[in-house]
Formats: sequence, C-alpha cells, structure tokens
Amino acid sequence: MGVSGSGKSTVGRLLAERLAVPFVEADGLHSAANRAKMAAGRPLDDEDRGPWLQSVADWIRRATTSGRGGVIACSALKRAYRDAFRGAGPVLFLYLALDRAAARRRVENRRGHFMPARMVDSQYAALEPLRPDEPGVTVDATADPRSIVDEVSRACAKAADDS
Repeated sequence: MGVSGSGKSTVGRLLAERLAVPFVEADGLHSAANRAKMAAGRPLDDEDRGPWLQSVADWIRRATTSGRGGVIACSALKRAYRDAFRGAGPVLFLYLALDRAAARRRVENRRGHFMPARMVDSQYAALEPLRPDEPGVTVDATADPRSIVDEVSRACAKAADDS
C-alpha cells in the first residue's frame, strides 16, 4: 500500500516471485471511467472507488479461498478500505512510506501510466498511514526494492508462525 510512485508494483512483483504466489496490480481493476478521470487530473471520490474496492476485496477472497494466497499492489490509502480488505481474508499490509517530493519525482519520471504527477497531492490528502493495530509493516520506500522484499518476507514468515 502507499501513494502513487511509492514502488507498490515493483516491490509487489518481487515479493510475489519470492513467495511463488500470484500477483495483481489493483490499478488494472479500475474501471475505464476511473482511469479516465484520474488521467484528466480529477481525483476519485469514495463513490468512484466503491466498485474498485469491491473488486480488490473479491480478489483477496479468491486468493484466500484458493489456499494459494497472493500479492496485490493497491494504494489502500484509507483505514476503512483496509478494514474492508481484512474482512475479505487474512492480509498483511506493506506500507511503502515515501515523502511527497520523492513521490512526485517518481511519478513525473515514469512512462505509460495514467496517473499524472499533479494527482500526487490528492493521494496524500486521502492517505491514512498504516496504524500499529493493523497487521503489517511500514518500510522506507526509498530503500532498495530487494531489501524491502527481504524485510517483508521475514514479516510474512513471522505472521504465518503467529497464526
């Protein structure tokens, strides 16, 4: 989880590969209308996000009931969203914490993504960082992605041992 540009897709793919589980980029679950709205520089509201959040929760539910698990790269900016995801199955959140200027630079420098850099501020306006009572780990998103995956792999193993 994290704002646009925090490295969710990069780290998520590496983590899924390490864990030998399926990976999905939640941006791909957005409707065409949501992608067009964001590409036009208009932030989504909770009404826009509702069907998308349901699609993410459905994916979590399927990954859980299959017994395989999985990794999904999703902004999960608000606590209420994460609570809904926890209701879909056991989850462990990885919050990729990144300051606003670094996020903006990363978004400005990437190609082929619908999210314009001017939308970064709206993500920070909505962001409710991971709280200590939520299952997960917070890491510095400027760290090397493989180091992040090492840290998260240890957290996943610990979570599995604790359950």
